[in-house]
Amino acid sequence: MRKRGRRTRGVLAVVAAGVLGVAGCDAVGGDSAAPSESPKPSPRPTPLWDRSPGSVAAVGDSITRGFDACDVLSDCPEASWATGGSPEVDSLAVRLLGRAGAAQRSWNYAVSGARMADLPGQMARAVGRRPQLVTVMVGANDACRSTPSAMTPVSAFRADFEDSLRSLRKALPKAQVFVASVPNLKRLWSEGRTSPMGKQVWKLGICPSMLGDPDALDSAATLRRNTVQKRVEDYNKVLRDVCAEDKRCRYDGGAVYDYRFGTAQLSRWDYFHPSVNGQARLAEIAYRTVTAKRP
Repeated sequence: MRKRGRRTRGVLAVVAAGVLGVAGCDAVGGDSAAPSESPKPSPRPTPLWDRSPGSVAAVGDSITRGFDACDVLSDCPEASWATGGSPEVDSLAVRLLGRAGAAQRSWNYAVSGARMADLPGQMARAVGRRPQLVTVMVGANDACRSTPSAMTPVSAFRADFEDSLRSLRKALPKAQVFVASVPNLKRLWSEGRTSPMGKQVWKLGICPSMLGDPDALDSAATLRRNTVQKRVEDYNKVLRDVCAEDKRCRYDGGAVYDYRFGTAQLSRWDYFHPSVNGQARLAEIAYRTVTAKRP
């Protein structure tokens, strides 16, 4: 009995050692494959917004054409805030591409007098250049009509803007869009009316819905100007909301509308369009928006 007990204990010891041995092998991998190296981190995805696009196309109205910035009743694309080559303006394209690059890889398809209804056609022409960034500034002429009742309806303004972005997306899914707000026409009236020359020029028919009879302060004139101003604000809301639906669209956040310009930023020929100084301020706003870091 004593021998059997010792034999039993010996067998149990051998079995226990074997079990522990197997468990130990499994703990360190045993015959299984050695642990692989830590996986390399995945490359960062390309950001939706490129803060340094390689080409620029501009669409819009007379502001983007530099109308009355250099000479009376003339376009001056050289002074355009978007694509001009004037050193005094330092346009968005020059800031992004350099002077030589802007001359080769930026294009201005804006047309003086254009309204939002003209934007789809301009966008179609811009698409042919396959730009990486398209700038949009339009809407002032939709509010500047003969009377407030002749202003572009907000629904039509929205439909044409949406159509323009859809056509761009269909042709260039990754193209970026910078959208400038419509300027504050009521501030333009309040600043420009301090100039006798400006008021005389306005009588020729510049933005009569806002600038007509500039010295009138009666209730009818006040209502007229407030109606136009409200429409401009509605247009800017459309620009903001439609742009927000597109991941590759940036609205200026109302920066152009909010800019507190003075007569130095207005053309000395019509006290309506931006001067060279005013074009430079627009270029600053655009560049700041395009290159801003966003979460």
